[in-house]
Amino acid sequence: MNPGQPPKLSLPGVKNIIAVASGKGGVGKSTVAANLAMALHMSGKSVGLMDADIYGPSVPIMFGLGLVDSKATAFPLEKFGIRLMSMGFLVGTDQAIIWRGPKVAQAVQSFLGQIDWGTLDYLIIDLPPGTGDAQLTLSQSAPLTGAVVVTTPGEVSLIDARKGVKMFREVRVPILGIVENMSYFMDATGTKTPIFGVGGGLKLALESNCPFLGELPIDPRVAACGDAGEPIVRKYPDAPISKAYVVLAETVAAAATAAQSESLPGVQL
Repeated sequence: MNPGQPPKLSLPGVKNIIAVASGKGGVGKSTVAANLAMALHMSGKSVGLMDADIYGPSVPIMFGLGLVDSKATAFPLEKFGIRLMSMGFLVGTDQAIIWRGPKVAQAVQSFLGQIDWGTLDYLIIDLPPGTGDAQLTLSQSAPLTGAVVVTTPGEVSLIDARKGVKMFREVRVPILGIVENMSYFMDATGTKTPIFGVGGGLKLALESNCPFLGELPIDPRVAACGDAGEPIVRKYPDAPISKAYVVLAETVAAAATAAQSESLPGVQL
């Protein structure tokens, strides 16, 4: 630990803490986090999902939940077998959270350290976009197993995703790998059409010396399922994108195991 940094929080019942991050908004990071958590749970693992986006929480909507009475409710909440915590449970969707950085950091630490997560194989943390207070707080105070960086294929997304990779490197958090979301649209004939570019995720992985965790196709049902409060992996388990999430969950689980044993390739600093 560097001088001046807070000590790492202790979560003895949680085997792996994985941050899902992106350099910019609009790449589907929260959708990836929710469906990754769901796929891990469906594989038989005990899973929690913490929404660290204080200003724009989306986990409650994606799991069909909303504002609750914090005085009468025990956190984390549970839905579809996943333990959940989000600012969206405490503040209504019509209220703006106007906080400075230190208060955001305090809330993130509270979610992580003061919530009884119990025994979990995986705690997935959905980070807000960017490289600000929430990301720095978690990187410095949480015993992160590693980070998954989400990007889309286009160069605009890659510019910011590179910053996310550099941030984790600078704070010495292992990068489990890069996920390329919205890689292509596949029609009924099986023809793949790249809408947002080609190969950006693999390019970033190669130039950053990080594992490439795979591509996630575009499926209009993803947004519909998120709005309806049921992740597509659970609603349509046989859909191609759901199967892609199952493979992603297996790959992330293997990368986390490797990181825990300090043998993960491509993350040496």
